[in-house]
Amino acid sequence: MAGRQSGIRPNEESSDVRGVRAIAAAALMAVSASGAGAADARRVTVTGEIVDTWCTVTEIMYALGTAHHQCAVWCALGGIPVSIQDDDGNLYVILKVEDDDTSVANPGIVRIQTHKVTAEGDLYERDGVRYLIVTQVADDQGIVNLTHDEYGIQPFGE
Repeated sequence: MAGRQSGIRPNEESSDVRGVRAIAAAALMAVSASGAGAADARRVTVTGEIVDTWCTVTEIMYALGTAHHQCAVWCALGGIPVSIQDDDGNLYVILKVEDDDTSVANPGIVRIQTHKVTAEGDLYERDGVRYLIVTQVADDQGIVNLTHDEYGIQPFGE
């Protein structure tokens, strides 16, 4: 997929970004407010690439591997929720990582953006969306999806 330049610098926030942040906050509150307890969660182990949820879901640009690494870091630092995308294409939106109380712009998740990881955690499913509270990143294989030669560096193409 060809990338589009939006004219937004990494430290600027578009209304789309604010909207995604609001949706993520609402999702976290919905899981908390619904009385979701241990009985509602299912312990899982998920293996896949840490991805930028916004670019992955909207398909605004190619959103995997080294081609998308810098954009994914900017989005994560800007508060866009990150997900784990498994080999079957399933997305698991990460609400919290380990003992960190700050899920938005979490420095721990930014450091492993676009890495292939195996994470253990509690899975909540609401309205077809999978939410994951990661209790442990059990394995970090680093960046294994080398896509920049084929797709260029997104969003700028060079």
